[in-house]
Amino acid sequence: MGTVYLTGAGPGDIELLTLKAYRLVQEADVIVYDRLANPDILKEAKSGCEFIYVGKADSHHSLPQEEINELLYQLSLKYEKVVRLKGGDPLVFGRGGEEALHLKKMGVKFEFIPGITSAIAVPEYAGIPVTHRGVTVSFRVVTGHEAPYKKRSQIPWENFKSDDTIIFLMGLHNLDQITKKLIEIGKPKDFPIAVISRGTRSDEKTVIGTLENIWERAKDLPTPALIVVGEVVNLKKDLNWFEK
Repeated sequence: MGTVYLTGAGPGDIELLTLKAYRLVQEADVIVYDRLANPDILKEAKSGCEFIYVGKADSHHSLPQEEINELLYQLSLKYEKVVRLKGGDPLVFGRGGEEALHLKKMGVKFEFIPGITSAIAVPEYAGIPVTHRGVTVSFRVVTGHEAPYKKRSQIPWENFKSDDTIIFLMGLHNLDQITKKLIEIGKPKDFPIAVISRGTRSDEKTVIGTLENIWERAKDLPTPALIVVGEVVNLKKDLNWFEK
């Protein structure tokens, strides 16, 4: 029985892949990868490595999560090194914990290989620091797309009244509802917000606006997209470096 490496691929720019993840990609017998992992990473694999795509999009899942869990188990019976390559970090809304629990149940050895999360790297490439002295001392990372089987939202909206920077991952299609909810809890309509599309990649694009107008400005951006809410958005005009 082999080992499954639940590996973070970083936010998109291939040079943000960690050295350990790079080594494991080179050594892997099979790589199970998702939609957000840069496909150029696969070019670094050894000859004969098997590739299995299990990406998820809003309208289509190539394989349900339960079947991905079982797939990893079955592959561990066949291969010595199984790399499960996930965009960003495997434990930041990456379902790495769910996969690891299944592997634990089946008696399979696994390791977590951290990756640079898009929650920090994407705003940074866009010139938006998630914290900045004199502006904010903390930040929150929130899912913008909750599990459909949850009857009630688990997002603690009332806690967002503070001056934290709020980062929503996977929330573009729910942007209208997110902004309305933030206004409902007391955020000013003119509060700054940014939507960053395809962050850290060559075609990165950022749209700046307010809670009142960002939906109309950013709704047609391509995914993946990340949402940043907070006064730190105003720093982009001085700190923008990558998109130039």
